[in-house]
Amino acid sequence: MLPLVHQILFFVFALLAGGLGLWGFYRLYRRITRGAAATEARFDRPVARLVSALRVSLTQERTFRRRTVISTLHAFIFYGFVYYLLVNVIDGLEGYIPFHIYSKDSPLLAAYNLLADILSFLVLVGVISLVIRRLFLPSKRDFRFTEKTLLHPLVRQNYILRDGLIVSAFITFHVGSRVLGNAAKMVEEARVLGGFDPYQPLSGALGRALFSGASEQAVEGWRIFGYWGALGSVLAFLAYFPYTKHIHIFMAPLNYALKRPVGSGVLPPMKGLEEAMEAEEPKLGVEKLEELEWPRLLDAYACIQCNRCQDVCPANATGKALSPAALEINKRMELNVIASHPSPFTLKPAAFESGASTAHPLLEYAINEESVWACTTCGACMQVCPVQDEQMLDIIDIRRHQVMVAGEFPPQLQTAFRGMERASNPWGISRDKRMEWAEGLKVPTIDENPEPDVIYWVGCAASYDPGAQKVARSFVQLLDKAGVNYAVLGKKEACTGDSARRSGNEFLYQQLAQENVETLNTVAPKLIVATCPHCMNAIGNEYKQLGGDYKTVHHTEYLETLVAAGQLPLERLPEHVTYHDPCYLGRHNGVYDAPRTLITRMAGEVLDLERSRENSFCCGAGGAQFWKEEEEGRERVSDNRFRELQARLDSAQVASDEYERTGKVVAVGCPFCKSMMNSTPEKQGRDDIIVKDVAELLLESVQRADGTFQTPAAAPTGPVPDATPLEQPEVVSAPNALTPMHRTGDQPSAGAPEAVEGETGSELFNAQPGSPVQNRDTQPEPQAAHPEASARKAWQPKTAPGAAPVSTETAPAEAAPTRKSWKPKASGDDVSPAPVATEAPAAAPEAAPTRKAWAPKAKTDDVNPAPVAAEAAAQPAEAPTPAPTARKAWAPKAKAAEAEAPPAASTTPAAELIPSAEPQPAPAATGERKKWSPKAAAAPAEVPAAEAAPVEAEVSPPASAPTPPAAAPGERKKWQPKAAPAAEAAPMSEPAATETPITEHVHLSEVGENALEEGQQATSAPEVGRKKWQPKKKD
Repeated sequence: MLPLVHQILFFVFALLAGGLGLWGFYRLYRRITRGAAATEARFDRPVARLVSALRVSLTQERTFRRRTVISTLHAFIFYGFVYYLLVNVIDGLEGYIPFHIYSKDSPLLAAYNLLADILSFLVLVGVISLVIRRLFLPSKRDFRFTEKTLLHPLVRQNYILRDGLIVSAFITFHVGSRVLGNAAKMVEEARVLGGFDPYQPLSGALGRALFSGASEQAVEGWRIFGYWGALGSVLAFLAYFPYTKHIHIFMAPLNYALKRPVGSGVLPPMKGLEEAMEAEEPKLGVEKLEELEWPRLLDAYACIQCNRCQDVCPANATGKALSPAALEINKRMELNVIASHPSPFTLKPAAFESGASTAHPLLEYAINEESVWACTTCGACMQVCPVQDEQMLDIIDIRRHQVMVAGEFPPQLQTAFRGMERASNPWGISRDKRMEWAEGLKVPTIDENPEPDVIYWVGCAASYDPGAQKVARSFVQLLDKAGVNYAVLGKKEACTGDSARRSGNEFLYQQLAQENVETLNTVAPKLIVATCPHCMNAIGNEYKQLGGDYKTVHHTEYLETLVAAGQLPLERLPEHVTYHDPCYLGRHNGVYDAPRTLITRMAGEVLDLERSRENSFCCGAGGAQFWKEEEEGRERVSDNRFRELQARLDSAQVASDEYERTGKVVAVGCPFCKSMMNSTPEKQGRDDIIVKDVAELLLESVQRADGTFQTPAAAPTGPVPDATPLEQPEVVSAPNALTPMHRTGDQPSAGAPEAVEGETGSELFNAQPGSPVQNRDTQPEPQAAHPEASARKAWQPKTAPGAAPVSTETAPAEAAPTRKSWKPKASGDDVSPAPVATEAPAAAPEAAPTRKAWAPKAKTDDVNPAPVAAEAAAQPAEAPTPAPTARKAWAPKAKAAEAEAPPAASTTPAAELIPSAEPQPAPAATGERKKWSPKAAAAPAEVPAAEAAPVEAEVSPPASAPTPPAAAPGERKKWQPKAAPAAEAAPMSEPAATETPITEHVHLSEVGENALEEGQQATSAPEVGRKKWQPKKKD
């Protein structure tokens, strides 16, 4: 018990300090509630929320997800402070009420004294250890930021370090004072009880060491000092506490209690979007601090500033400017600056707390624009955050403002936006071509099978990308083998809008989503199965915000049920298989076991990675990154991930079991992950590693079991699967952008020479065995090509899905005429077909006119084409070949011709795309080719004029260069990443020595023209990286 004077003084001090502390917490509440209203429920189910918050707080389960040793030290402090809430109350009462807590009186009192004694010393150990770590140990790098990261001025002034030292000093003084005071009290009690309390061994030992020979007055003085030091420091600290990062000890449990009712895969809705866009000054997304929802301002105060989110961020790990930790810290620093005016110790609130707006946008002090667009929305930051902050949602809200209000976003995204707006897919390919992936298979549409048990949602990737098409074809073959009653929506299917929403274009997302919701509500599906996790997440989780509630599963989950039911017999595969967890399947939707179960049944085991399941590392495609170039950094995200996959497979080769394994496979469950892993520069030279979807592996296993599997050597001859690109898209991609979805499929086996893998950099693109490596910087001298090898065969769709790649030198299958593999031209501007043997010319419609030479169109409203020379003069009146067999040169404004005559054997050099002042004679047609036929047949059939729809293709800016000699029919030239230097146009008198640019073979609609001109402004693609998409030539 304290002396009376001390009791009075302490009571007055407690009132003043407590009042000032409460005023500080009230101002803190005013700042948090300045945020916008929450769009999601935060106060429903109060009992469940309270229980959840207590469980997460007391178990520290989120803290222990990483840094086990550091988390243990942090737990010492946390549990000590939680217990000290009780200890401080009892110690405070002891100063005014004469009572004693002797351990000998009760087991409960003994337990209380023992815990207080142990936790006091553990708190001191934790604080001192963490201070040493932050200041002196190599782990202090955890608190560093890159030079590119935007930091608040307070952070650069070492505010965090200064604040940490102040708080550490307070904790040390607070707990140390209590330990000293308790040690003195142990000496006093020992004189009364005849010995030290055995349940307070540490305090007793310290008392014997310090006060055993001290007088009673000295011991009493130390006890009073301990009382004032322990409790007085707490009261004095209350005024400063709302401004220190250690306020998270209160805000973190509050964050747990007010967490979102949905997972990280669901973005908050934007209500009243149309009305807001019609306003004179639309308020969409977030520009300033107060426009964030109030729970995001609470995040800033809950943040521990531990930088764990930065550790797991794929953008930060690869040298980009983004740091989710810096975003929360910068928000907190700005709130502190706002609160410091006029003074934190006055009774006058700050202007911001009274309703004034902040002076600066978030992009000036919280996060820069480069960081905003570097986010892959993988959700790793939200998953690892110990206090459950929502960093990713802040970035999405900022993107919404940048796209829908400011109109400032990466130019490559415009191509994807236009494709989704006009063709309902980011590729911009005609919706009429949405079922071409199923050619040769009997895939029922919803019109043909109106009451299916399963709706297979194909998705845009599987509809238009050759690599993803293999996944769709494998999956429907598995459904057929299992006897599943299924259907697809076909042309009724539209893009789910995932990329639009993640990139901030909420308006476009809602347009696409509402269309799909109306379609699905009409169909009333029993179950939707998707091979794309992004589609699965949007339909199953986000469409509920728009009135669409559907049971949706991933194809690996559904296939697992079919295998478990015995509907798909399996045989073991002879490969080592590792598995990459897609972010939108694993972290966002919690599906980890289904794909692993299937792989284990097929391959015996899954070679799990160090970064797997919840800790998986992103492939780099999410958050609309797939449709744009990555921000500048040390490396690509896909490179970082592929190195880990490669190392795991290489290490498993040594520790192989008794079952002989002959291959290395990276299994994925997402078409975008497959494309990224296949096309990453790190994969160059690793043809032994094959990237496949789980469905592709399962189909091979089932075919081995039922005896229908064909090895590459025994496979029938036919077209190379996925080696030929799709039809030209309706909207072109930015020519210098990092264009997604390379044109190749999976890595082939060694026995299939025509099966090629997408490579990047200076290596071959769709390379065939024996093709020489050619550097585009050292072009060969132009040579005349043989007329017999200049004509090109008409494209014919494949009919046998699963057919192994074989050489095109063999005779084609009777049901499907052989088509030559696609290859890029050597000059690097675009691509040209490999010349093949001349065929008899196909009959052309009588009305086929002569083509005009290509010339770029004039600048339009929203795009700015690259500068070109003066427009070329018109073609001579007389055509070099008869009208029925000649065709016009491509012109950007013209619609697609109703039919085309076979092309001339000679082709136009790329240099002629640069118009000259003098008219040039048109090249003579020396050979003909067959017209394109959309259906597989033994012989090419003419296409009616009505079927020739206008399409667009990606066209790179014209560049002239010496044209290499024409390749032999069995060869394809290498892909070259850089544009060749401009050269003089090849003489028109030698047309056979040149190749026709892709622009001579395609027809651009207005969509393509606009996107082409805008794309010419895009930044240059890197020398290595994901290959640019190149459309196939239309005959």
